[in-house]
Amino acid sequence: MTISQEQFDDLLSRTALAALFYYPEIAVDDDGPNLQNDIAYCLEPAAEIGDEDAERLRVAIARVITNPSAHRSELLALVIELAPPPAE
Repeated sequence: MTISQEQFDDLLSRTALAALFYYPEIAVDDDGPNLQNDIAYCLEPAAEIGDEDAERLRVAIARVITNPSAHRSELLALVIELAPPPAE
């Protein structure tokens, strides 16, 4: 299932925000803020997407949150691939 460009824009905005506030010292298993919670938050706009594509997004989002400079182009390419074609 394809989701709208607006939903992908929301996903990218959430990922950028999560990356901005990411601290490596935050444990993955804590009840408070953690990387898995951030990834789930970022994926909320894409909840309707298929499992395989959701997993690809999950991996790309995790990489961007932890190292935005090295991985942002990977996430952008994936979003372009999954997003619907622009309306004419």
